[in-house]
Amino acid sequence: MSPALQITLIATIVAVGIAAIGYFGFKISRSTKEMGTDAEEATFTTLHHMSVAVPHLERGLTSEGAAKSAKALRRLLNCPVLLISDTRSILATDSGIDFTAALEEEAGKAFSTALATGKTQVNRSSGQDFVSAPIMVGDQAVGTVTALTPRAGAGFVRAVSEVAVFVSAQVSTAQLDENKAMLLEAQMRALRAQISPHFIYNSLNAIASFINTDPARARELVIEFADFTRYSFRRRGEFTTLAEELEAIDRYLLLEKARFGERIKVSLRIAPEVLPTQIPFLSLQPLVENAVRHGLEAREDGGVISITATEDGLHAVISVEDDGVGMDPEQLASVLAGTTVNMHVGLRNVDVRLRQLYGNANGLIIDTAPGAGTQITMRIPKFRPPRPAGTGA
Repeated sequence: MSPALQITLIATIVAVGIAAIGYFGFKISRSTKEMGTDAEEATFTTLHHMSVAVPHLERGLTSEGAAKSAKALRRLLNCPVLLISDTRSILATDSGIDFTAALEEEAGKAFSTALATGKTQVNRSSGQDFVSAPIMVGDQAVGTVTALTPRAGAGFVRAVSEVAVFVSAQVSTAQLDENKAMLLEAQMRALRAQISPHFIYNSLNAIASFINTDPARARELVIEFADFTRYSFRRRGEFTTLAEELEAIDRYLLLEKARFGERIKVSLRIAPEVLPTQIPFLSLQPLVENAVRHGLEAREDGGVISITATEDGLHAVISVEDDGVGMDPEQLASVLAGTTVNMHVGLRNVDVRLRQLYGNANGLIIDTAPGAGTQITMRIPKFRPPRPAGTGA
């Protein structure tokens, strides 16, 4: 959760506690053991009910989550009925009274007005007050919290409004996680698209060149090609192990060597203890492909690609280095910033994914200059980051 949302939640919890104290007085009886002041007990009660509601809102406004959180929120507000709606209908109702169809109709009118205005509304009907507060994501109302009470004073209206702010923060966090998952999936598709046209065309041409001269080699390359593309286009989740990614890279290089022959040489130095490290899927292969396509392909005599992986405390340090033509640092900076397109797309996608998963300080480290080759390094925490909602396991 971002610092801004954390601050919002803390402020909301305090505000709800204050509003609840102002409305209810919270004259909670004490046992023989002193439990603190009325305000302290009210704060504890508020925090408890909110902590019960939080887990059920982590995936946003769903019928199941709303039903479970509504129970805790009704207890927090100490009201006869509490409803949670989205923009179309009531998702959940928790009631301590007989909630008739007529009351449900009145509740619908109340939350419709709150949705339309984006502001808390108080509607009086049949001697009951409906207080409906909008659940906001950005500047858009995506649902409401609606409470029924015999008579809504200012303190109760404020308490309902603050509960809606609390729910809004949870739903906004879920929306951010969903957007992040969608962005990561889009980046994955971009990486797969980058692999497919250029690499597949060249690989098939290389395989075809061996069909008549060396059929056994052609069959071997077809198997390697099938295994590599199966790995690249799999949909089994966002992470893989370093060992699995290296195995796919080995197949990729075998296919490239079929084209380039001895022009490409490979050096591997991999510490066994980092092989099980979970790394983002297709994060290392694009770096090797970049070394081949942009580093060595332009050199008539080819060159060497060195792949190293070592342990550094709580991190695995993985590096791909080539002695090829190198890159202009300013142009590279433009590529990573996204202002230059159609060149080194894989590098930018990997860099963005690493920063999203591990923080801005954990992007690619690139050391290069024209004619001086390129070294690309990534530092991967040996723990797997939390999985965004909506992504694969």
